[in-house]
Amino acid sequence: MLTTLLLPSLLLIIGLALLVWSSDIFIEGAASTAKHLSISPLVIGVVVLGFGTSMPEVVVATLASLDNSPGLAVGNAIGSNIANIALVLGFTALIAPIVIKSSILKRELPLLLAVSIGAYLLVLDGHLSFIDGIILVLVLIAVMTWMIKANKALDSTDPLADETQHELDSLPQLSKNKALLFLVGGLIILMISAKMMVSGAVEIAYYFEVPEVVIGLTIIAIGTSLPELAAAIAAARKNEADLMIGNIVGSNLFNILAVLAVPALLAPAALDRDVLLVDMPIMLGFTLLMLIMAIPRKGKAVIQKPQGVLLTSLFIAYLILLYFRSTAV
Repeated sequence: MLTTLLLPSLLLIIGLALLVWSSDIFIEGAASTAKHLSISPLVIGVVVLGFGTSMPEVVVATLASLDNSPGLAVGNAIGSNIANIALVLGFTALIAPIVIKSSILKRELPLLLAVSIGAYLLVLDGHLSFIDGIILVLVLIAVMTWMIKANKALDSTDPLADETQHELDSLPQLSKNKALLFLVGGLIILMISAKMMVSGAVEIAYYFEVPEVVIGLTIIAIGTSLPELAAAIAAARKNEADLMIGNIVGSNLFNILAVLAVPALLAPAALDRDVLLVDMPIMLGFTLLMLIMAIPRKGKAVIQKPQGVLLTSLFIAYLILLYFRSTAV
């Protein structure tokens, strides 16, 4: 048993480590390359950084779909959204209070909830079809266009504009050649590491006779959310935890519209019944809970330690649920 699982486990662990490292390299290279091409900082903030944080999920979903494992891709998209809210947001709140900007509360959070509900209604027929993928991509384009236009209207003193600029300023200044090297090299390593993760995860799923979607919801989802978790911990230590809520909302938007679109376009298939009846409703529940937690109380919208305890406890409960589901198969 140990020798049989040794190679898949090594592939999964090494692939995961490389994925976390290469995603940071890719984002730095992409942002710096965009700067050298004189692309608007606003577009870099909304598109490059927003899409970049979901790049691990996109690459994993693409390779899983091409390997005829769409369940892994779907589980990755849904599981990453659950992990981003319950694990990343919850754990960050345990370290430092998270102040919610009014613009995020009024625009981004309701948009995320609406998109999440729309995606759920789209697949209620039990099938993730090619047409569903086209619709998700069109909505993604519409959302990015709206976000760029909406942010253009912001005054430079607006907290959201300041947040975007802060993120850009925190990235290292790379030369043009080094930026291209980081961009291309990061993407190549990202693809190789994702392939290693997918191969290892599929082998482990086959060995334990666990549905691929469960592996996607757990190991792969948590693994691809590690960059967000690392960034959240770093931000909390610098007393900048409020920056993370925007990243989480943006990442979850891209996970639904971009990552979920990948298996729909490359490997349309019927969805696991539990995904429709359990996992997607839980994802919606966490999204709604995040919106409720962000409602101002006594003039302030803050997610504090008690909410962090609740979110992390619910995440542990969800993992226990998945464990019993996998052992019942």
